Amino acid sequence: MSEPSRSTKVGRPQLIALIALGVIAVLTVGFALGFFARTNFLGGDDSTPAADSVDVGFAQDMSVHHNQAIDMSSIALTNASDPLVRNLAFDMLTSQQNQVGQMQGWLALWDRAPVGADGYMGWMSADDHGHSMSMSADTAESGSVAAMPGMASTEELAALRQATGPDVDVMFLQLMLRHHQGGLSMMEYAADHAETPALVRLAQSMISTQQSEATLMTQMLAEKGAEPLPTS
Repeated sequence: MSEPSRSTKVGRPQLIALIALGVIAVLTVGFALGFFARTNFLGGDDSTPAADSVDVGFAQDMSVHHNQAIDMSSIALTNASDPLVRNLAFDMLTSQQNQVGQMQGWLALWDRAPVGADGYMGWMSADDHGHSMSMSADTAESGSVAAMPGMASTEELAALRQATGPDVDVMFLQLMLRHHQGGLSMMEYAADHAETPALVRLAQSMISTQQSEATLMTQMLAEKGAEPLPTS
């Protein structure tokens, strides 16, 4: 007599472990793509971008920006109640982790630090209004003020981790929508001013993808009767 079938439901600890393994795998692939591709394969020459170049600054700062999105996506993937929100979080987690791997691979290839030492966005000379876009290290370290546009505060991240049920869905969509909107200026600047063709293409791809995701998140919030957060 055959044994009755057993439940194959995966518990939260197992799910978290699977997510962690998947993130490591995606990061490894992305890093390999960035590190082993030679500069001329990327469409440029063999010169190494200067430490204060747009190319290096964007790769460093966008890695930081992406890493927060990855953290928020991991939370939503395990805690969100809406399957559509979990699907979106999974797509964001895997795509942005891959992009971080590529950017960190290029930085390693160029022998540049993985993260800038002098605050954020100093590589952006000015915004459309002529104002400096650089931020000090003190600003980057403050808990209540976003280190870069769109970044969630320590308190907001803690609230997302503690939220349950539909509150997770709404809070994740709100924070991630603002996060996408805040990072757009860096992507656009890199797409216009970076010198490494592959990095320019990556920035352009980010713009297209995140604008599409922002439109989707705005729609999803409206369907849940929620409003987007003010942009920071």
